[in-house]
Amino acid sequence: MIHLFCGYDDREAIGHHVFVDSVLRHTRAPVAITALDSRGLPEGSNAFTFSRFLVPWLMGWQGVAIFVDGADMLLQADLQELRQLFDPQFAVQVVKHPTYATKHRIKYVGTDMECPNVDYPRKNWASVMLINCAARAWRSHTPEVLSACAKSPRWLLGLEWLAPELIGELPDEWNRLVDEGHPVEGAKILHWTAGIPYFPHYRNAPGAAAWHGALRRVMETA
Repeated sequence: MIHLFCGYDDREAIGHHVFVDSVLRHTRAPVAITALDSRGLPEGSNAFTFSRFLVPWLMGWQGVAIFVDGADMLLQADLQELRQLFDPQFAVQVVKHPTYATKHRIKYVGTDMECPNVDYPRKNWASVMLINCAARAWRSHTPEVLSACAKSPRWLLGLEWLAPELIGELPDEWNRLVDEGHPVEGAKILHWTAGIPYFPHYRNAPGAAAWHGALRRVMETA
């Protein structure tokens, strides 16, 4: 059983459903899918900025789980391939994108989510996480702690609370930031960080044809 936690925001619900459909189409193993929104926690630029860090708590600090932003992604491979990359010596494994300056100073343009797109170290590392839920480093992340967290979301999202040796690396094809110039070809997860191709401003973003094709499949079977 693969335990998959996906970020969910009502304002891009269509993206969530397209992503979940891509998971079910590509993954042969059983998948337990949980949608995460704010659940009473503070919100960042979307409803799941903080709740992703509750995954180990939700798992009872046991086992292995995968978190993905989901709503702005498309899976193009079997998720079991990602699960098989798990290495218990790490608390979390991520695609370690090099520090970069975004090409999109504003994200979610033309929607009620529109906001500045801030650069920070390790940006988007936490958008795909292969999580060792039993690692002691996660024990400090409970609803009470995160609700009262006075730290910047960047402190959490940049995984600054983790010792570097506890952060393992995933192959880059598992989190391709295609609207930031990463190659579409060979991507196992396409990730549109500034806005999904459903939003008019991003309808012709790199890789958008694959997303629109996936949306058509969802609508044809709805």
